[in-house]
Amino acid sequence: MSTTPISSYKFLQKLHPLSLLAQLNGRRATGLLRVFTDTISWSIYLEEGKLTYASYSDQVFDRLEKHLQQVIQQTPTLNNATIIQVRSIFDSGEENQSIPNADYQAICWLVNQRAINHPQAGKLIEDLAKEALSSFLNLKQGSYEFYPEKTLDELPRFSRLDLRGLVEYCQSQLRKENVESTNSEASPSTVMPVVEAPQAEAETEVLQEETSQNNLNTNDDHRNHQSNYQSNYQTPQRTSKNLYTVACIDDSPTVLASIKHFLDENTFLVVMINDPVKALMQILRSKPDLILLDVEMPNLDGYELCSLLRRHSAFKNTPIIMVTGRTGFIDRAKAKMVRSSGYLTKPFTQSDLMKMVFKHLA
Repeated sequence: MSTTPISSYKFLQKLHPLSLLAQLNGRRATGLLRVFTDTISWSIYLEEGKLTYASYSDQVFDRLEKHLQQVIQQTPTLNNATIIQVRSIFDSGEENQSIPNADYQAICWLVNQRAINHPQAGKLIEDLAKEALSSFLNLKQGSYEFYPEKTLDELPRFSRLDLRGLVEYCQSQLRKENVESTNSEASPSTVMPVVEAPQAEAETEVLQEETSQNNLNTNDDHRNHQSNYQSNYQTPQRTSKNLYTVACIDDSPTVLASIKHFLDENTFLVVMINDPVKALMQILRSKPDLILLDVEMPNLDGYELCSLLRRHSAFKNTPIIMVTGRTGFIDRAKAKMVRSSGYLTKPFTQSDLMKMVFKHLA
């Protein structure tokens, strides 16, 4: 994804944190995801899709100290005096703004001082990441930037965490908290069973949205968000069923699931294709009105497939949008050479996708 100045974003735009993380995980991204609201920011570092560190700006030291107090019970080399020394790292700048990744640097300092060992540092980072992701998954509005290849510089690495596993853990904890909160607010005579949404198909989700009330809320937000787009852009009118067929060709189940989630089922019929070699026959059968085509796929890349489609009389004028993490001039030139209709950069927001779709189907 290209880096866009934060000033160009409008705060409080709709965000879908799960889909954003799924896209980064699916393409095994390396870099820094920064997410902003008007009061809090999140920093999520990835290396080839693995999470190396995640935190957010609210009460940074207090959260770290809470976990360090648990470590005190496990090791004689860490004590309250050492924790006071660590606090000085955070208090050296106004509101911790002068020290980037202050909690991570504090953990590195503790390891260097032999107050904790490497496994304990890894556990601290995992616990902090769970807190950061839990708060991030609840986020409905904000803005973000992604800095490709930006890592933790020369700082040591203590863990490479499975992003999917972390997200699934955070989702289960959030559901548990919601159920407990609901039950505590209701009297024994009025407690109702929790209504769960159907599970997403396992084969089409890498980061699954398991059944939960949060999932129902996400679907409601998606429908409301889609309604907002349809008021800002002229939605294509076609048949009484008002369905346009969109073919999505991508070897990543995560990206396919994200696109299907973003496109309103009342307006679009989404055909998901994960095998580029078989894509041509499937497209011929579905006769899509628009094609979203991944560039980087095994056996047959997107440029080659786009060229093949353009040679077929049925798809000479069908909009074909290249979907890719590549942003270079050469890549865009290749897309033009095979007569693609547009270029959508991963990871994309619902706004990015809808603008492109409405542009070519209006």
